[in-house]
Amino acid sequence: MQTIGQAWLVLRLTGSGTALGLVTALQFLPVLLFGPLGGVLADRVRKRRLLVVTQSLAAIQAFVLGMLTVTGSVRLWMVYALAGALGFVNCADNPTRQTFVLEMVGADDLVNAVTLNSVVINAARVVGPAVAGILIVTIGIGPCFLVNACSFVGVVGALLLMRQSDLHTVPPQARKKGQMRDGLRYVWHTPELRAPLLMMAIVGTLAYEFQVSLPLMARFALGGDASTYSAMSSFMGAGAVVGGLVTASRTGERRPDMLARAALAFGVLILLASVAPVLPVELIVLVGVGATSIVFLAVGNTTLQLTAAPEMRGRVMSLWAVAFLGSTPVGGPIVGFIGQHVGARAALALGGIAGLAAGVLGYRTLHRARPAPAPAPSAETLVPESTIEEAPVEAEDPAEPRRAETVEAGTDSAGPHRQ
Repeated sequence: MQTIGQAWLVLRLTGSGTALGLVTALQFLPVLLFGPLGGVLADRVRKRRLLVVTQSLAAIQAFVLGMLTVTGSVRLWMVYALAGALGFVNCADNPTRQTFVLEMVGADDLVNAVTLNSVVINAARVVGPAVAGILIVTIGIGPCFLVNACSFVGVVGALLLMRQSDLHTVPPQARKKGQMRDGLRYVWHTPELRAPLLMMAIVGTLAYEFQVSLPLMARFALGGDASTYSAMSSFMGAGAVVGGLVTASRTGERRPDMLARAALAFGVLILLASVAPVLPVELIVLVGVGATSIVFLAVGNTTLQLTAAPEMRGRVMSLWAVAFLGSTPVGGPIVGFIGQHVGARAALALGGIAGLAAGVLGYRTLHRARPAPAPAPSAETLVPESTIEEAPVEAEDPAEPRRAETVEAGTDSAGPHRQ
């Protein structure tokens, strides 16, 4: 709901595709600049405690934006500032949240858990955009942000109620110099990690700019309004649910070229969506876009987590967040500029070309590679949280989360939008 509301709020204030691209870029610029530091923090501290802090800060951001909008005090620079603040929160939240999945379920169920998590997110997207469209048309944009702020009560409550003894916690890493540099070197010298990250950098920069390209398509190419955009997002979310369920049911299949094939299919369907003549055709194609999007994200996410060494997992997933979320400050303005000066269809087609390019790169790199074996849980890497001594760095130190914030999505998250 907040994604829909923020995009439409910027268009209402400016009517500019470039401004829409800029606000999206500001939301993810901190991830691009400081994302790897968030991965270092995720490896150093208790993940659940850090998530309570980051999710609470995200709730405050949504509440402030909602109150400014409802009272009519909102200005474009305020939207920019709050989007940037959320970006700093995501620096620490994204790698921590993604690696926390493994601590909840263990390595054997990781593929299924990551995919089902994406299904839940995108099932919400079937309902959320529709509700947002109704609220915007009947009441206004502000309630979208306020409802989102209230939803974090359930998120934080769920984290606090988890049983510590059931978590497969990885021992936090002690603070030492050069940890970020060690993570970068480790990824670069591991082809099974380097190739998916390069693919995500290409796709993330130009294809996952749906917060920019879809509102432009809805308003300028299809002649619609906020309800048109919400319908497009809902149909994409429905496709992501279908794609996620199919992927979750095939957890035993881990062919090395699955990621490349998903990228190629993703690119082809985006190109088809860019030339759809009328809204009904566009909605049908967007179902396929959502399905292939979730397959690409789920396969890439689990490939990285199962390949990475446990002590490096937070840093590896922070680079995934940089490639996925941090690329937006580059791609968002580009897509917005093309949408405003060339056309909305061209902006969307650019993402399709990026998907094809990533697929070709991945196929050439991964086609001959052997599947990376899934690491089995061991007493040294996955142990109950209750048996682990506290790390030297306190997660609840208010200074530490702020350092983390100086470090994704969507979508998050994985989904058709960034989380």
